[in-house]
Amino acid sequence: MPTPSIASPARTQVDVRRWYDSTLLQVVVLTLTFTTAAASELLHLNALTDSDLWWHLSTGSWILQNHAIPRSAIFSQFASLPWVDSSWGFDVLTGLCMRIWGLSGLPVLLMLLQVAIAIAIFTLAGGRRNFWPAVILSALAQFSISPVSPRPAMCSLVLLACELTLLLKARRTGDTRSLFWLPLVFVIWVNLDRQFSYGLVALALFWIAVIIEQLGRRQGITWFETGLPDIPIATTSAAVGASLLATILSPYGYRSYLPVWLSATNSATDRFFPELHSMRFRRPQDYLLMLLVMTAFFALGRRRSRDLFLISLLAISAVVSFRFQRENWLVLVAAVSAIGNAIPAATTAAAETTQKLRLQKLTTAALVFLVLVMLVLRLPGKNDVHSGEALLLKIARTFPISAADYIRQNHLPQPLFNSYAWGGFLTWALPEYPVLIDGRTDLYGDAINLPYFEATTAAIPLQSYAGFAQAKTILLEANSPMGEALSTLPGFRVAYKDGQVVVLVRGN
Repeated sequence: MPTPSIASPARTQVDVRRWYDSTLLQVVVLTLTFTTAAASELLHLNALTDSDLWWHLSTGSWILQNHAIPRSAIFSQFASLPWVDSSWGFDVLTGLCMRIWGLSGLPVLLMLLQVAIAIAIFTLAGGRRNFWPAVILSALAQFSISPVSPRPAMCSLVLLACELTLLLKARRTGDTRSLFWLPLVFVIWVNLDRQFSYGLVALALFWIAVIIEQLGRRQGITWFETGLPDIPIATTSAAVGASLLATILSPYGYRSYLPVWLSATNSATDRFFPELHSMRFRRPQDYLLMLLVMTAFFALGRRRSRDLFLISLLAISAVVSFRFQRENWLVLVAAVSAIGNAIPAATTAAAETTQKLRLQKLTTAALVFLVLVMLVLRLPGKNDVHSGEALLLKIARTFPISAADYIRQNHLPQPLFNSYAWGGFLTWALPEYPVLIDGRTDLYGDAINLPYFEATTAAIPLQSYAGFAQAKTILLEANSPMGEALSTLPGFRVAYKDGQVVVLVRGN
């Protein structure tokens, strides 16, 4: 009888390696990694429940209609206030999605952002140089910042990841050509989000690290020696200067820096905004993010790294992100860059790698596009009445659609006093009634935000607040203490009420 063959351990290892290095498996894994978060949006439609997205939508629609950039506080009772809309490019994207797909365009926008985030994190983590670690890091990173909201900050996450990918490539290879892509990154960034300032901080840290390391080598000081190729100071300085000039290439010019300054100095209202509080560690995602940051520091320490750029970037990002939970994406990108940079590149035959990567890129891009098309087609259609009603019902669970319709149809008197949480939505649903306040905190500043929140939290007498004293129509949450109290007071008539909202009119 023939003796059954027993595979040797070496043969088994080779078979396993061939399996997880197969192009087909990697294409499938990449497609799932890039599209799983987008697929979850099809089930949950989280984009429709984000309060800030609505004023971005209102502004983007206004820009497309008027072919102009807003210079003052449109949709607000403080219309004379000057306004630098630092996210006007994102607003236009939102308006375009709405034009093309109707209300379904908002989930489509979030899907596109989620795919872009997954790809950017995968590339930053090493991409195909370290396929499996990069896949794992991309998946963990996406979960650690979930749920994602369709906000300009998500564009900043993608662009910061692109910037760090270019910087680390130049640092790793000594090829400075990648640095001259940075001005293009900043031209796009400055027109999408005011948080381009974080990109400038990262670029400044890179520039300072290059100068210190170069000067240390010239002086024979080995403490800052990283073993990385030299990057000419002149070339780095030129890339930094070009990037700075790129940040004024927006319709607002140098005034694009104004929202950055206002955001840094308007701190009196931080206590009223939970997203500006420090991280509370109430969710599994928070602990996962902390674990990624700890792993990044461990990776640097285990290698005895003296990389001033990555050390300072990670430290500063951790301080900002753990102090302001809204900025948790910042330390996430820094941690992924540090971990990905610490993992040695896989060794593969150059010819095989080139052919394999080309096939992977084309196939993965085609599959991701196909999955996105299928997800978009599964969303409620623009011209489908029943699907449109389903979307409105989803929105109505969070925002006062029926109350806005009632105010418009019955021509209730102006001015309006509104809940802060609904201000952004009302700019879209009830544009005929300028809002007292909405999510544009940089626009209003402490001078307007602070009295509003002090009045609504009973820190000051309500009647002493001009915004309330002059209001004719008042729209509040039905179960709020303020709404319940005003409903029983003489001088206020309940015009509309349901389980979500109460609308009061001053007078009998």
